Amino acid sequence: MKTAHKLPLLAMLTIFAACNDSGKNSSSNKSDSSGNALLVKSELPYQTPPFDKIKDSDFKPAFEAGMNAHLFEIEKIASNPEMPSFENTLVAMERSGELLNRVNNVFNTLTGANTNDGLQKLQEEIAPKLAAHQDAIYLNTQLFRRIADIYNKRTTLTLDPESTKLIEYFYQTFELAGAKLGDLDKSSLKKLNEQEASLSAKFSNQLLAAAKAGSVVITDKSELAGLSDGDVSAAAQAGKDNKQNGKWILKLQNTTQQPMLQSLSNRTTRQKLFEASFNRAEKGDANDTRKTISEIARIRTEKAKLMGFANYATWKLQDQMAKSPAVVETFFAKLVPSATARANAEATDIQSVIDRQKGGFKLTAYDWDHYAEQVRKEKYDLDENQIKPYFELNSVLKNGVFYAATKLYGITFKERTDLPVYQEDVKVFELFEENGTAIGLFYCDYFKRDNKSGGAWMSNLVGQSGLLGTKPVIYNVCNFTKPQKGEPALISFDDVTTMFHEFGHALHGFFASQKYPSLSGTSVARDFVEFPSQFNEHWAMDPVIFKNYAKHYKSGELMPQALIDKIKKASAFNQGYSLTETLAAAALDMQWHKLTANDPLQDVDKFETAALNKTGLALSYVPPRYRSSYFLHIWANGYAAGYYAYLWTEMLDNDAYSWFEENGGLSRANGQRFRNMILSRGNTEDYGKMFKDFRGHAPDITPMLKNRGLPTK
Repeated sequence: MKTAHKLPLLAMLTIFAACNDSGKNSSSNKSDSSGNALLVKSELPYQTPPFDKIKDSDFKPAFEAGMNAHLFEIEKIASNPEMPSFENTLVAMERSGELLNRVNNVFNTLTGANTNDGLQKLQEEIAPKLAAHQDAIYLNTQLFRRIADIYNKRTTLTLDPESTKLIEYFYQTFELAGAKLGDLDKSSLKKLNEQEASLSAKFSNQLLAAAKAGSVVITDKSELAGLSDGDVSAAAQAGKDNKQNGKWILKLQNTTQQPMLQSLSNRTTRQKLFEASFNRAEKGDANDTRKTISEIARIRTEKAKLMGFANYATWKLQDQMAKSPAVVETFFAKLVPSATARANAEATDIQSVIDRQKGGFKLTAYDWDHYAEQVRKEKYDLDENQIKPYFELNSVLKNGVFYAATKLYGITFKERTDLPVYQEDVKVFELFEENGTAIGLFYCDYFKRDNKSGGAWMSNLVGQSGLLGTKPVIYNVCNFTKPQKGEPALISFDDVTTMFHEFGHALHGFFASQKYPSLSGTSVARDFVEFPSQFNEHWAMDPVIFKNYAKHYKSGELMPQALIDKIKKASAFNQGYSLTETLAAAALDMQWHKLTANDPLQDVDKFETAALNKTGLALSYVPPRYRSSYFLHIWANGYAAGYYAYLWTEMLDNDAYSWFEENGGLSRANGQRFRNMILSRGNTEDYGKMFKDFRGHAPDITPMLKNRGLPTK
């Protein structure tokens, strides 16, 4: 299971992804006397940002100019004396907000992947202003009247299906944003939105600081026993980078479990690292997030009440594939018993290893990965250190991720070294169709930094739109350990699948073929957006693809078939743990967002304990993948009441992949069919229909259970 692709801070809905060269406040001029590179369209290929010319001081005035220009455009649409029409209202809205969208896209890129104190301060300052800006649009009574008028007569209009979908999309979006509320309730909602936006930005910055401060400092190299030479060197370099010469620093990633726990043989060091992760945001200091998130949760209950819904989850699932919390919980009920039963069985196997080694202790969460690896070696004779030399990052990218895309979809890649990037490790590639037509640009940023948010994600710098004549500029961000200079970047197989996963999101964006930006590419429901990315993970183990990239970084020899067979046999290993930790996080999310306005302000730790007990997921040795206090997805990244989407879309991706298995597997024809019926469709039709048209039936959970090695009955 992979972390979420990052959604933009206060996700500026894609109606902002537009351009308009008219209007007295429009800021798409060819030149700008202020020298602010954000105030003019980029003249670089695909309008990609001129990162070498953008200064931190540019953002605040650019945001202000962008919001002013956008509101001028919106007011012009809302007050248009002509009768509302599709063209003068909805198409005009799609063309509005060019400058604001451009600024927001660049700002979100930097605050997620290459931030600093100044950007973080502005992030907290600008968040409530962006929330107020959104409200000025979605709660504009005059504007909504025009949209409602078009919506009510949509069946009489002669429009193509995508245009009809755009009408329905706008109407539902405004409705769910509160457009039908009375003036007093709108005023209350605006205040709550601003408060939530401020707190979400604060949470993001607290969490980044907490993760940095939570790094474990090691003074005795013997405490690192079990780590590879590369990991030890990276820890030493981290010490030097943080002015701790002669010491080793183990940095935290965003999940509860930390990769090094698998290798560390010193139990005391494992405990230190795990507890640093587990308690990173619960130290009673300025980075403690618990007060922040309890306030966010309270505000969300108040918003749901204003909107006339029992709770936040019910409100937010209205436009999702699942539609309601009840459907999600029924889905969970099919997974929890099997997942926890398997996890408990796995725990028994691990405890037997501990006992045989006369460990003299009971299994804990910080022991799991270390001893599970030993069980894996024992059962499958598979050692992670055996396989890493075959997974050199550049080979995985070019000979694996890109090669799979070429085999399936015919696209090719050419590295660009002539375009500015926001950090020296970032690489840029240009994509081309089979016939040579340019598709767009791909930026990849794979190495961990202290000023980068944890996890992995995809987003757009420029979105695709036929209306606007723009092609996609997309980036992937990950957090792999950077090797010492001159050394190869050897990654785990989990990292390999992360690269395939995030590029699956990128393909969803690159293959977008929509006219309207609001419906383009990955602008789909949360419980559908992870489908293409998780589906793309399957190709990491396809025999043709695997043998093209899994080559020893020194000798160039293919990974031996015996080792490949071991990886395949071990694929169902530890699935009880993996599924349970993800279910626990998803259940926490849903329980937080089923709170009502009548519930008191929550004690975060007590709530978390009660929620896990209630859902049958309170296993001491299987903590949630994310605890409430560092659950970035739900408190700042747009996945509130939506973390279940990873498991829901796992059902979709396994069922879709089973179609490939039934129809010849990896082939250009099969890839084109998936591109035509899923990847290129954006949000242009009902998700259930889209999936059924491709698969031939409604989603079936059976392939997912089989893939996990769990019972199907």
